[in-house]
Amino acid sequence: MNLPRYLNLYGALWKNSVTREMGFKANFLLWIVVDALWFALQLCFMAVLYSHTERIGDWTKWQVVLLVGTAHFIQQVFTAFFLNNLVALSDLIRTGRLDFFLLLPVNTRFIVSLRQVDLGSYVNAVFGLAVIAYACRQLGLVPDALQVLGFIVLCACSVLAHASLMLLLACVSFWTVKAQGIVWGYYNLFMLARWPDAAFRAGAFKAFFTFVLPMLLVSNVPARLLIDTLKRPLDLLLLLGISLACFAVSEVAWRFSLRRYTSASS
Repeated sequence: MNLPRYLNLYGALWKNSVTREMGFKANFLLWIVVDALWFALQLCFMAVLYSHTERIGDWTKWQVVLLVGTAHFIQQVFTAFFLNNLVALSDLIRTGRLDFFLLLPVNTRFIVSLRQVDLGSYVNAVFGLAVIAYACRQLGLVPDALQVLGFIVLCACSVLAHASLMLLLACVSFWTVKAQGIVWGYYNLFMLARWPDAAFRAGAFKAFFTFVLPMLLVSNVPARLLIDTLKRPLDLLLLLGISLACFAVSEVAWRFSLRRYTSASS
């Protein structure tokens, strides 16, 4: 892959998204407010919960606030880059507009997954970072450069895992009329990422949402790294390995699905 070429291409896609968003400023601002209120509601819920208890497992109140901020940051970064594009995949297939992207001299997965940018989600991602910083202050934490770098890398792995799994589910559209219900169903499971892993007993449920759909892994591991409660360093490798495995499986499924695609005109 020619990295400079793709960076320039993404820059052009970014400019196009800015132009589109600024054409509907009220809608742009409204969605920022709606997402910010939803985030505040999650924090209020945790405040109410911790008014009745001091800990959930080994998680204190401000540690969970940091976890909620981390989950929100990861979700908003994912939304900014991928969500709208992957949701729209079934419409591209149903209407035959995918043909146009297949003819472009670029990687099809790249252009289909990243052609539109949700600028409002970048603003809301900053809110998540602000909550993380405030929670660190309340906990008296001053993460060193290695922890911050590790946090960024782990968040990137989490976004990659989410994007790969959602693309894998979106590929169902090649065999069905629509798959938005499946894709949005997966997106709604993001709520689990806001909960501390210690809130769930060991069993099939926890194992499924750790290793198959890694909702409990993608935010808990980065948050534990910041608050220095990561008891098993192998969790770092587990998150990295799962994100790479998800990407590899989704790539195989994507290529297989494209071979089955016959366009709307065929």
